[in-house]
Amino acid sequence: MNDIVDEGARAARQATNHRWFERVARLGFAGSGLIHLLIGWIAARVALGGGGEADQGGALAAVREAPAGGVLLWVCVVGFATLAIFQLVEGVLGGPDLTDRLKAVGKGILYAALGVTTFTYARGGSSDSGESTTDLTATLLQAPLGRWLVAAVGVAVAAVGAYHVFKGLTHRFLEDLRSSGGGDLGRAIVVTGTLGYAAKGVALVVLGGLFGVAAWRADADEAAGLDAALKALAEQPFGTVLLLAVALGLILFGVYSVIRARYARM
Repeated sequence: MNDIVDEGARAARQATNHRWFERVARLGFAGSGLIHLLIGWIAARVALGGGGEADQGGALAAVREAPAGGVLLWVCVVGFATLAIFQLVEGVLGGPDLTDRLKAVGKGILYAALGVTTFTYARGGSSDSGESTTDLTATLLQAPLGRWLVAAVGVAVAAVGAYHVFKGLTHRFLEDLRSSGGGDLGRAIVVTGTLGYAAKGVALVVLGGLFGVAAWRADADEAAGLDAALKALAEQPFGTVLLLAVALGLILFGVYSVIRARYARM
């Protein structure tokens, strides 16, 4: 039995180490970059008085409506699925560092979920990220200690956001790259990564705060996803400026992610 497991593990490792598997997996980073670019663009439009859903669903809908958008969505599906497999294999069969392996598993799950959502849009369907978040919050609130569970989710999301800000400002994202490209490209990577991670972190911290409000008020409608978090920024003093700044940062994060597709450490 152990021999069969070992052989399967070797086969999985060999498959993910193949150069073509790695190249396809890199499409996942590019697809993530495209989504963040569009979320940032929609958020900027909202800040200037326009409409739109500044979240994953809104971005995927925008891709589908573009020329050859359906084909691009299918390319993204393949990229996300391959990158998810790559990360999960790294998590299960990676090195001895448990923290790195758990991070890889977490990333694998996130890319798999993104692939499923993109698959839905590629087939002509749709999903409402805000409604899904609200439904999840409502389910948690109905559970024993539900308000504490929702609060814990809020703390976790805010902590991830704070780490994104930290990772951006300390340039730790450079550790994810095998090379920075050097010269003007290297400087572009540092700028886009720094501002992009910081902006995404701010958005996640606000989203975590909305979960906290939902827990405090026992009202699932308070936690309505990324779109609601970004629009909550617009309601603050100097909200237009704040939302435009975060929108620009998300666009820069998208640019960084596209560049990462080329230089990521795999």
